[in-house]
Parts: sequence; C-alpha cells; structure tokens
Amino acid sequence: MKLYSAQRSGHAHTCRNFLSILGVDYETVEVSTADRETRKEAFLALNPFGQIPVLDDDGFVVRDSHAILLYLAKKYDAEHRWFPEDPAGAARVAEWLATSTLDLVIGAAWARAAKNFGRDLDLEKSQQLAHRLLGRMDAHLADRAWLAADHATIADLSMYSYSARAPEGGVELEPYPNVIAWLERVEALDGFAPMIWLKG
Repeated sequence: MKLYSAQRSGHAHTCRNFLSILGVDYETVEVSTADRETRKEAFLALNPFGQIPVLDDDGFVVRDSHAILLYLAKKYDAEHRWFPEDPAGAARVAEWLATSTLDLVIGAAWARAAKNFGRDLDLEKSQQLAHRLLGRMDAHLADRAWLAADHATIADLSMYSYSARAPEGGVELEPYPNVIAWLERVEALDGFAPMIWLKG
C-alpha cells in the first residue's frame, strides 16, 4: 500500500494519521507540490484531478482524503467504530466530513495557505470564516468529547489537521477552550501521528 502525500498538507496528514492509528503498514511517497509534481503525467495517471493525497492499495487507487478515510474504515475497522453502520451515526459523521470539505478549507486552510504559501486568497476573510467555524465547534463540544459520536470517528480526524494548524494562518485557538481540549484528545489517541509545524 502506498500513500502519495506531502508533509505540509492537512488532507494528506489526515490519511497518514488514520493509517498510523489503524496500525496499517504502508509506504509514503512524497510529492512536491512546490515543484508541481501533481501536474506531471505520472501523477495525473493516478489522479487526473492533480491533487493529493492518493492511496494505491495494490493497484486499487483511491483519490481524495475522505474517500481514503472511508475506504480504510471499511477495510480495517470490523467494529465500525470509525464510520458507524447505522444511518444516524453515519449521517453525523458525514456532516463533519462535509464541514471539513468546505468550511474548514475556506477558513483555516486558506488562511494558512495565504499566510505561508503565497496563495492569492483573501487572508482576512479566511480568518473570519475560521473564527466562525471554531466558535461553532467550541459550542458543539461544550457538552461532548467528540464531534459525531461518544467516541472518536473519522469525523474527528477529518477536522483535526487544519483546525490544529489554524494558528499558522493567524487564527489563534485560545478563545476556544473546548476545541483545544478536543485537539488534545485526538492527539492522545493510540497511534496518533503528529503533523509537522511550518516553523519550528
């Protein structure tokens, strides 16, 4: 099994983290987005969308971090804890997967990209959106430990990476104590794989 990844990508970290938590053996193939390797023919043959991460499981190729999370949960989690089988449980996880696709990206992820990678994005607007989402998450976590269930699910992993790195986009976490406590719970999971900080 190979994971095409980039160290500073939150989406790629989500997949590395889940593979580590599951204890799955895999090979990491680093892809340089700075050198536009995702636009080269060899990579586009794997993922025509030109995005990381990509999982290659003995020739079965899965693109998109959420698809990879779902694939791994279905393949390796026989107890269905990471992605529940029941309709209500699955819906609650899906809600947060959708949030991490839109609200988390246009907020914390884009603020991080604008501040550190020179992306032509509205930093102030992205910071505002990040604070709005963090406020909603903080309220949601006021009376619960995890986002979608009474235990960790792929919803928590999908939301973790860019939430944890919000300060790299100039979005401080101190106003959100429930979010901070939740991040610490994710980091305490057995097998948790840290994501590198951009500076230090």
